[in-house]
Amino acid sequence: MNIVKLAQTGTGLLLISLLVACKQDPLPAYSGYAEADLIYIAPSAGGVLQDLRVQRGDHVEIGKPLFQVDASAETYSRDAAVAQQSRANAQLADLSKGRRSEEIAAIEAQLVQARAARDMSTSQLKRQRELIRQGFVSAAQMDELEATQTRDVARVKELEAQLALARDAARPDTIQAARAEVQAASAQVSQSTWAQGQKARNAPVSATVFDVLYRPGEWVAPGSPVVALLPDKGVKVRFFVPQADLARTKVGQTVNVQCDGCGRTQARVNYISAQAEFTPPVIYSNESKGKLVFLIEATPVSEQAQLLKPGQPLTVSLAP
Repeated sequence: MNIVKLAQTGTGLLLISLLVACKQDPLPAYSGYAEADLIYIAPSAGGVLQDLRVQRGDHVEIGKPLFQVDASAETYSRDAAVAQQSRANAQLADLSKGRRSEEIAAIEAQLVQARAARDMSTSQLKRQRELIRQGFVSAAQMDELEATQTRDVARVKELEAQLALARDAARPDTIQAARAEVQAASAQVSQSTWAQGQKARNAPVSATVFDVLYRPGEWVAPGSPVVALLPDKGVKVRFFVPQADLARTKVGQTVNVQCDGCGRTQARVNYISAQAEFTPPVIYSNESKGKLVFLIEATPVSEQAQLLKPGQPLTVSLAP
């Protein structure tokens, strides 16, 4: 009866509202764990691990050398490609210009001799024609002189053509083919250089060496990682929300994360699974047994996230 009277006043309404609010259920907490987004660094081809420059737990900056795998085969291939490129360049340069100056000088000297012989035979033929009209030279001698003069004229034309050819470069199609050979050789050098560089790997990001999988002297198979890196801020939060609470979460939402020894930090949801699954064994409990849950991933947003360790159990609650 007294409560009814209080409800008739403004103070009574406020008191009832506070009582109702105090009885509201707190925001639920969900089980989860920290997981690492590791980067596995591997050579593109197999070989013996020659040099390992990091150890487990080391912090490396971007660009720091990590390891070196034997690259003798790639080095030999690159040397052969460089030699082939030099050969192709020399062939292109040779085809782009005329013959050597000594060869041109020899043809020019032969041309001088041929012209002199042509002039002499032409002069002799002219004189003999005057003598044949006077009856001092036979017709057979006249035919011989005409043949000699014709031969000398043809020799001059031949040497003039040889000289023009010696001064000119090769045909355009031949030069184009030589240029293609140069491009192919250059590409081969680039490919062999890349393959050689893949045997020595550097850190792609600033990270902590999470694990070392091989030791110097061991054979590394192609594509097998030698070093596993945990990037800075590479630990993410994974937790599981029952299907009844899925509507409370959305991408971009902030959640509170708590663990033993690291206090409380915050993370931002960046992925919500579209498929339901049964409660994973890692968060098995009698309360969650047999329930359908949805996987949610979140990225820590505070500096305390550095305290999270991969595999560490976490308690996640939605931020109010």
